[in-house]
Amino acid sequence: MRAALQFLTIIPISAPKGKLGDAAWAFPIVGVLLGLVCAAILPWKLGPIVAMTVIALLTGGLHEDGLADVCDAIRAHRSRERMHQILKDSRIGAHGALALMASFLIRWQALALLPPYSWLKLVAVYGLSRAMMALLAATSLPAGDGLGATFISTLPSRAGFWVAGQSLVLAAITGWPMGFQLLAANCALLLLVRRWFLLRLGGVTGDCLGFLCIASETVSLAILASA
Repeated sequence: MRAALQFLTIIPISAPKGKLGDAAWAFPIVGVLLGLVCAAILPWKLGPIVAMTVIALLTGGLHEDGLADVCDAIRAHRSRERMHQILKDSRIGAHGALALMASFLIRWQALALLPPYSWLKLVAVYGLSRAMMALLAATSLPAGDGLGATFISTLPSRAGFWVAGQSLVLAAITGWPMGFQLLAANCALLLLVRRWFLLRLGGVTGDCLGFLCIASETVSLAILASA
């Protein structure tokens, strides 16, 4: 649990040395904690924008960075080698900036449309988004090197089953049919981006995990807001 908090947030917490993949089972729990933070702030004045800012600060913008890098890198008519080079580049291009703005605006407006006290729904959204990261890692091959590749290559064989079980629980707490809609949308998103990354990159990097996290949050919040 401490390793998952250390990996997914900037909270100054020490964690025992070990394989990073051993922390995968706790990813959804970290998401649940972030969802509780968001739910606590949402009723405030300017709650939606403040909640998103606090979550971004707590996570160090790690997942937003992945979203921007992937949107800048993975383009048609571009070689795999070139895409990997761009993923390693810390600069943000036009496509990455547009993706960040679009995801931020959609999530902000979706949160603004939710009832002030949406604890269970927000817990499910943030928990599922972190679960999708672990499930993508558990079902994919690592591409390139870096922290993401280290995480993927050290995942225990049963990590996917544990996280899948937690995903079912998170979806169930939102009730029927909302839970089914959230689960179906996230599963479809997972399969789609996994296929996309396999074809374009030959596997998954840490940026790919961050991309899926933000994409999952955006899709889930949009579903909640439109219900």
